[in-house]
Amino acid sequence: MLDSIGYKSTKIEDAMYMNELTTLNLGPTHPATHGIFQNVLLMDGEKIVAGESTVGYIHRAFEKIAEQRPFYQITTLTDRMNYCSSPINNMGWWMTVEKLLGVQVPQKAQYMRIILMELARIADHIICNGILGVDSGAFSGFLYIYQWREHIYDIYEEVCGARLTTNMGRIGGLERDFSEKAIAGIKKLLKEFPAVLKEFETLFNRNRIFMDRTIGVGAISAERALNYGFTGPNLRACGVDYDVRVNEPYSGYQDFEFDIPVGENGDTYDRFMVRNEEMWQSLRIIQQAMDKLPKAEGSYHANDSRYYLPPKQEVYKNMEALIYHFKIVMGEIDAPVGEVYHCVEGGNGELGFYLISDGGRTPYRLHFRRPCFIYYQAYTEMCKGQQISDAIMIMSSLNVIAGELDA
Repeated sequence: MLDSIGYKSTKIEDAMYMNELTTLNLGPTHPATHGIFQNVLLMDGEKIVAGESTVGYIHRAFEKIAEQRPFYQITTLTDRMNYCSSPINNMGWWMTVEKLLGVQVPQKAQYMRIILMELARIADHIICNGILGVDSGAFSGFLYIYQWREHIYDIYEEVCGARLTTNMGRIGGLERDFSEKAIAGIKKLLKEFPAVLKEFETLFNRNRIFMDRTIGVGAISAERALNYGFTGPNLRACGVDYDVRVNEPYSGYQDFEFDIPVGENGDTYDRFMVRNEEMWQSLRIIQQAMDKLPKAEGSYHANDSRYYLPPKQEVYKNMEALIYHFKIVMGEIDAPVGEVYHCVEGGNGELGFYLISDGGRTPYRLHFRRPCFIYYQAYTEMCKGQQISDAIMIMSSLNVIAGELDA
């Protein structure tokens, strides 16, 4: 549509010419957006008529920064994508590098990784479902379950010394074995968290107010979700049982028994229920891994001195260990020429790393497949016809992590 001076307007502006509508900026600086991104919504009173989403307010350029860094120094960048489940990002990156280098990871290290990744999945879903409750006006459930996220962070701290951005793991395995304190923390979670999760479900699953705010809200069909490229809980809520851990097993997931929760309607309520059930399945996987761990073959790391850092005590007193430590950290060992893609089942879906190596010491090209960036494109379509209060619920149920949008 052209106005009197020849200006070509957007679809939103076209609608405003024809109707008495208003424009609302939801974000980028709004507490309910849970991050730095903007949604320009066209409103007919409280009803959302159309919308446009904008990302790019963080400007971090992780992929280009990574192309100037040795492989070891890229791990801290992966932390900052989905910071609610950093260990999954870390492990996914190490598996990608190991695929390029041809490093074989011992079974014990694989099972340890699975335990840490499933702990991260639980922590991620605690945040998503807890905040979804807050956005519907129920604060108590979030406060009650949130303490267990802190308990998981205590386990992280014992394993690697960090809590939120963990920088966890190494090429070929982990930096250290599980301590007695870490094992005790995991066992405590397995023993005590189920009762808490059950009570959390009791607070919400059949709560009439919560059901009214979520059932039928922000629904998307399986066909549309697949067209957008949805994966993870948001796709499974539509009834599609795609899970990377089953379809393309990694790190020994084929050795474990667990179910893939699916929904039917692809709405906010189904997304909540799928994530709740996934926490139960993660507990089931962790218990199996803890049972298998004592009998697992190998050590907590691969025996490959080219890429695995020597023990710190050796570095302090052995010149050869110091030299290898320096060469590995500073990236002075050339990688083979190759092109690899590896994906893991992140907290929000398929988290992939596409790596091209030209035989140098840094990636020639690196691309992160961030699930949030992909399904966020459907957000305004899912909001169309809903109320402004529903837009907040839909965003929470999608679990849009700003760190995965602008990488």
